[in-house]
Amino acid sequence: MPGERDGRAAPVPSVEVAGPVRTMVVRCADWPVIAAGRPPGDPVAVVYANRVVACSPRARAEGVQVGHRRREAQGRCSGLDVIERDESLEARAFEGVVRAVEAFTPRLELTRPGACIFPTRGPSRYFGGDQSLALLVHEAVETVLAGQGWSGAGHIGVADGPFAAQIAARTATSTTTATASATASGRPRGVAVVAAGGSTDFLAPLPIGSLHEVGQRDVAELIDVWYRLGLRTLADLAALPARDVMARFGLPGLLAHRLAAGLDNRPPDARDPPPDLEVGTEIDPPADRVDRIAFIAKALADELFAQLEDRGLSCTRVVIAAETEHGETIERAWRHEGTLTAGAVTDRVRWQLEGWLHASTQLRPTGGVSSLCLQPDEVIPAHGRQLGFWGGETDADIRAARALARVQGLLGPDAVRVPEWRGHRAPGEQLVLVPVAAVDLTTARPATRPGWVTSPWPGQIPAPAPAVIPSAPPHAHVVDADGHPVTVNGRAIASAPPAAVAIEEGPWVEVESWAGPWPADERWWDPQTHRRRARYQVVLADGTAHLLTLEDGAWSVEATYD
Repeated sequence: MPGERDGRAAPVPSVEVAGPVRTMVVRCADWPVIAAGRPPGDPVAVVYANRVVACSPRARAEGVQVGHRRREAQGRCSGLDVIERDESLEARAFEGVVRAVEAFTPRLELTRPGACIFPTRGPSRYFGGDQSLALLVHEAVETVLAGQGWSGAGHIGVADGPFAAQIAARTATSTTTATASATASGRPRGVAVVAAGGSTDFLAPLPIGSLHEVGQRDVAELIDVWYRLGLRTLADLAALPARDVMARFGLPGLLAHRLAAGLDNRPPDARDPPPDLEVGTEIDPPADRVDRIAFIAKALADELFAQLEDRGLSCTRVVIAAETEHGETIERAWRHEGTLTAGAVTDRVRWQLEGWLHASTQLRPTGGVSSLCLQPDEVIPAHGRQLGFWGGETDADIRAARALARVQGLLGPDAVRVPEWRGHRAPGEQLVLVPVAAVDLTTARPATRPGWVTSPWPGQIPAPAPAVIPSAPPHAHVVDADGHPVTVNGRAIASAPPAAVAIEEGPWVEVESWAGPWPADERWWDPQTHRRRARYQVVLADGTAHLLTLEDGAWSVEATYD
């Protein structure tokens, strides 16, 4: 077979990574607020997992910022209207902006609702250059936003590579980044065009925290390390040898180094996917409901990622194409910060088709979806990853955070409580319930904060921990072999080994094995809160195991082992 010799596959040729592609980023500021249908004059904050992800200009003027907790935002702005984030709604609303931009190029790439990018080489030649193209796109986007009562929220950035273009779009409202022709002529200031070949100089003076725009957790974790090492700007990072950065910080460090140097953020080892990885299916009868199509998309996504896993690959960009029974088609390219998962692809299928099927009468298809196709457009070797317990990347984490925030919105900020580790000698006092607004569910727990103690407590009951802790400990009776009550003196010496136990008014059960007593003399310096207790661990003849407590001459069942 061509390409093989002696039964061994021919080596894969090295891939030459081209320079950064001239790119335009179309960004709609405060898009979650716009998609919710709220005007800019209302004090509105959109929250996800109890943190603000977007806010209106009125709320920002009152001191609300992205990243604030719900309670902190409400404390800064009285009368703040808090809305739970709905990404499906954002995707449906963003379809109008996407269609406006599609009038200039068919090669759109969506990263999330509210932002899209595309290479400008062809469109710029047709429309008279990057500057003219950017102004035309900005006018089209502003026309769509004006229909929703917003103006000035559309930001356009053009530069060499998506990262520099994204930074330019975020700073497009500043006259220092907008081009002279865009400001001197009185044109909108929401346009920033970085000269070709000038991305390195444009990025050099920016703070190293600008790398947060990459959206990858691994890169974000390195920013603080570099800052402590004395790297303050992107120029400082770009000046380091790429080989040393790769050796010390791995692939995330190399990616950040490339971006700081003005190079493309396309992974250095990205490659074209094998042609047989495309998956698709015919839908018979054609479906006009998004939930049915999403169910089919989940099966396709699982099949696709099973094939990718077998080949040791991860997908960074996927093309989702759908066709109706009348021949109408829609195709979108989606990219994710990092690598996509089957669940993420399913979400993007739902977003894309909701915006299409629920569009206006003139734009929506006339028939049901008859075929669906998923095609990986860019793959890289799978390097593996380790998710945090509350990392927010798995479907279970996302559903848990949404459920908690939804119930909190219905019952009040203090009604929903979650366990928090405090540390103590008693099993029932080691975890306490606190309002969900007081903890960060997106970080691993326990965390370093006042009141959180992770070191062992003297006098703590040894492992294993009991499984059941009653809210009201039932009374118990403990006797020795002669039928006398077992007592413990001030020196933690028992009167006799326990022989039988009766819980409440139940029957006496023989003790098969026991351990203790475990004394605890707490807050002896405070007469009001002073407690002195002794605990026994017992295994009874009926197969149950309990933690018994003797306090003030009375026995009780503090916990039960499973």
